[in-house]
Amino acid sequence: MQLSLDNEGALYEQIARALKRAILEGQILAGSRLPSTRTMARALQVSRRPIIQAYDLLCTEQMAVARVGSGTRAAEISAPPIKRVSPLRKPTSGYVARMRQLGDITAGTRTNHRYNLQYGESLPNVNLLSSWRRKLAAAALRAGGECPAEGGFMPLRRALADYLGRRRGVACDPADILIVGGMQQAITLVARVLLDNRDSVVIEDPHCPFALNVLKAHGARIISVRTDAEGLVVQDLPRSGVRLALVTPTFQFPSGTTMSSARKMALLRWAGANDCWVLEDDYDAEFHVGSRPIPALRSLDCGDRVVYVGAFSKTLFPSLRLGYIVCPPALSRDLFTAKLLDDFGAPTIEQAALAVYIQTRQYEKHLRESRREVLVRRRVVVDALRRLLGPRIEIGPHDAGMHFVVWFSDLSFEELPAFLAKAAAAGLGLYPVHPYYRRKPSRPGLLIGYAGLSSGQLRTAAELFAQCLMDV
Repeated sequence: MQLSLDNEGALYEQIARALKRAILEGQILAGSRLPSTRTMARALQVSRRPIIQAYDLLCTEQMAVARVGSGTRAAEISAPPIKRVSPLRKPTSGYVARMRQLGDITAGTRTNHRYNLQYGESLPNVNLLSSWRRKLAAAALRAGGECPAEGGFMPLRRALADYLGRRRGVACDPADILIVGGMQQAITLVARVLLDNRDSVVIEDPHCPFALNVLKAHGARIISVRTDAEGLVVQDLPRSGVRLALVTPTFQFPSGTTMSSARKMALLRWAGANDCWVLEDDYDAEFHVGSRPIPALRSLDCGDRVVYVGAFSKTLFPSLRLGYIVCPPALSRDLFTAKLLDDFGAPTIEQAALAVYIQTRQYEKHLRESRREVLVRRRVVVDALRRLLGPRIEIGPHDAGMHFVVWFSDLSFEELPAFLAKAAAAGLGLYPVHPYYRRKPSRPGLLIGYAGLSSGQLRTAAELFAQCLMDV
């Protein structure tokens, strides 16, 4: 008998798996006696203990039978035919066919660069994580172990309704708020409720690729509409046939522009006239220059056409997969049902901890502290780049959020790979912005995220940036 161990897990588990595979593949016939534990131990050059444990595990799984005086024998089972299933070449559904066309999708691959200017990093905060750990322990006792409530933990929904009314101008009833597993699930549920295959959806150009992938997988026909210094160019919108428009009005992703009030009102008028829904992604709204964020588009919506979504991955930490949808009354029941069918509900303990964090205003205190730190880091990197590179770059809008775009004045797309390679060799992580565009911009640029580095690291990163650009 030749046993091939897979080096995964404990030794006895590897031996048991190898014996099970031999039984299922017919190498060990049903009813035949397995070697004694001493013999097997000598053959594998191991002690008897893992062999005894492996035989016990096989008996527990009913793959073997141990009898006193008769040893351990392979169970009398009819082994299934051994026919390996090859990867499916033909899609199993239309959804899978569309999903395969998207190519490789990752949730944001992190690199090992010492100075990584990648968007998506959160502010390191040890005190926040320690506080969160204590709140989770207390919430576990308060929330209990029952199935999550439909729509979400009501104390959290009340706290959010109060917070959104005060900070974002969004007047809503707690019953209108649906707690979801982050921004991505929010967009997925809205797409599931509103879209059929080949329905038209407007997205901004540039755009968030993860949202675009969700829409494509649902079979949406994508219509890209350009943005300028005032946000989405409403006059370029189609005059009919659009089911949904996805926008980031407070801080356009990734350009950083803010939609003007005139554009917001024009967008709402267009949505009403064309019987279209608007999904407002209100990411990064809190990290702005002023004392209060710009009011949300939803705060101006008198026709209940805006589906407002938010999450806590940027304001707290990315591993907290909690977000929310402020549901228009016409969609509320359907969105709640879609969430129920998807996963029964978001984790109650995390919701209970977050509810206390918001109710006690600790969340707002954390935001004030984080905003001050974000502003400091933003000022450091912007000032350093301007001082070192001057007219060789143009820095895009940076009054909010945790990123901005740097445009090159005299670097071509052909020279960009060499520049990025030189930066990577120096330990500097830089990321082009043109993949976020459906229509390639006229010049290359970089999406600069700065939340994950200290002020000192940002100054060093800016110096490396300048040196690499000069070298190229």
